[in-house]
Amino acid sequence: MDSLVKLITSKSVYKTVSTGKGRVKASLQNPNEVRNLLRSLENDKILKILLENSHLTKIQLETVLIEILSTNYQEKRIKTEEKAEMRLKGKISRGAFNRTLKQAKMNIIRSIFTIFLLGYLKIADSTTLLLQAIEVSNKLRDYVEEQDPETLKKIQNKLMETISEYLSMKHL
Repeated sequence: MDSLVKLITSKSVYKTVSTGKGRVKASLQNPNEVRNLLRSLENDKILKILLENSHLTKIQLETVLIEILSTNYQEKRIKTEEKAEMRLKGKISRGAFNRTLKQAKMNIIRSIFTIFLLGYLKIADSTTLLLQAIEVSNKLRDYVEEQDPETLKKIQNKLMETISEYLSMKHL
């Protein structure tokens, strides 16, 4: 478990955040750019569906994204106080930011362990579940970048159908 915790909490290798409009690299020199990126994600219908069915809250996702973007800013170290100012609702305390980040990381770790548990109990093959999830997320990103409203609606419907199947455990 320690190595998994280190993996989740270690410095991220991602330097960009993918949105419905493609890959975006926000400059952390201006906190307003980060807020604008976060606001643009609020309009992403696919992200909304995924978030509603994940183990992360909207605030936790926002905090993780700020952490990822700030960790990869190479010119200077971003202080937690500055990260806390980037939140959409405005400045929060350093402690509140750190608590939310810790909760988000634990929810991510627990989600991964759930997949491991399903594989261990032979309810589902962990490798297959992970590969399928990665494949679906990559296809979603590719389709969303098309920006065709009709295609997006089909994707949204298929995603809801897939989520319903997962919830009913038919895929296992």
